[in-house]
Amino acid sequence: MEVKSIAEIEKEIVDDFALFDNWEDKYEYIIDLGKKLDLLDDKYKIEENKIKGCQSTVWLAASYQDGAVIFKADSDAIIVKGLISMLIKVLSGHSPEDILEAKMDFIAEIGMMTHLAQTRSNGLLAMIKQIKNYALAYKMMQDTNK
Repeated sequence: MEVKSIAEIEKEIVDDFALFDNWEDKYEYIIDLGKKLDLLDDKYKIEENKIKGCQSTVWLAASYQDGAVIFKADSDAIIVKGLISMLIKVLSGHSPEDILEAKMDFIAEIGMMTHLAQTRSNGLLAMIKQIKNYALAYKMMQDTNK
């Protein structure tokens, strides 16, 4: 199975959002994405997997398999669950280097930061930061094992 690049997945999301005329529909789409998020096993819902800086509770777990970082997550808030679902859709399954280099331009292109409350914007940035921190840790592990 061919793996799409981060840029290709970002473009798909931008195209999907362009189908909606208003933000009410876009929020519904975000909520639907959250509903499709794979369940996170309760064993990962621990304090060390909670993302700091999110007003809602967000758990993010990462693993490293065959050169790719795999992310799983959950949240107790439906919109936040949709937001983390989008980030996982874009970044999970890619190399640490690709994740670190990802500009995440799709967030600005769909206008997400201007339509989220300040606390949710901060939470979204905290989620991205934690994802990049995992990628950096796995890259350092890769480099150490060379």
